[in-house]
Amino acid sequence: MKAPIFSFEKLKVWQKARSFHREVFRLATSFPYEQNYALIPQIRRAALSVPSNISEGAGRLGSKEFVHFISIAYGSLMETMNQLILADDMGYVPEEMMVKLRLDVAEIARMLTALKKKVVQIKATSWTSKLLNS
Repeated sequence: MKAPIFSFEKLKVWQKARSFHREVFRLATSFPYEQNYALIPQIRRAALSVPSNISEGAGRLGSKEFVHFISIAYGSLMETMNQLILADDMGYVPEEMMVKLRLDVAEIARMLTALKKKVVQIKATSWTSKLLNS
């Protein structure tokens, strides 16, 4: 029996945000022990919130709700970027990793903005299927 695929899993922005979360989670593992109760859980929660809010929004019935959750995901993405900058200031992020993460954040931000515009344009009852089929 094949496991079902949920609609949000087909969204490229969710896939990218999922990959970004894994990278941030792994990076935080290398932070000093003293950050176990400060920066590490905070940055992990913020990064986790990005794909989580995309999936939650996609599961809502109305496009207005989806737009709201896309906005929350965008805010969480910016919160994660802020925490990466602060971690970089403390010398916890290798330079090449910071460059890659900045590029990832910029791409996810563009994708979220495009998704939000598209959802706003589609105002029909079957908006999720229209979104995924275009």
